[in-house]
Amino acid sequence: MKKFFHKIMSFVMAIVVSFSTMSFTMNMHYCGDTLVETALFNKAEGCGMKMEKPATKKCSITKKNCCNDEQLVVDGQNELQLQVDQISFEQQVFIASFVYTYINLFEGVENNTSSFETYHPPLVTTQIFKLDETYLI
Repeated sequence: MKKFFHKIMSFVMAIVVSFSTMSFTMNMHYCGDTLVETALFNKAEGCGMKMEKPATKKCSITKKNCCNDEQLVVDGQNELQLQVDQISFEQQVFIASFVYTYINLFEGVENNTSSFETYHPPLVTTQIFKLDETYLI
């Protein structure tokens, strides 16, 4: 049980470290006020309503584009603290209490003692279910 718990905790800690150091980008495309498309790790394609440029400069129509692209960037940690130089008193108390409770959590009872070993069960003279006429089906 203890080895299994250690494996699970090491796997969880590896996932936490990998996700805390990973950075990603989320692109969102809005048409007006409506979110049309979201994309993770690549650019959102859009809704296909792109403003075309006029063929000549003489014939130019200026119209405001209704589409909007937004980009959400989540940066991960670049530096990990591998050494702990200073630990506060509250952290020391937490670590000490965690280790103490963790060690005592897996200690088993050496003797399986029961308090009713010296007592004998009562003698059954009549069967109660026959007297009350209750039968389990």
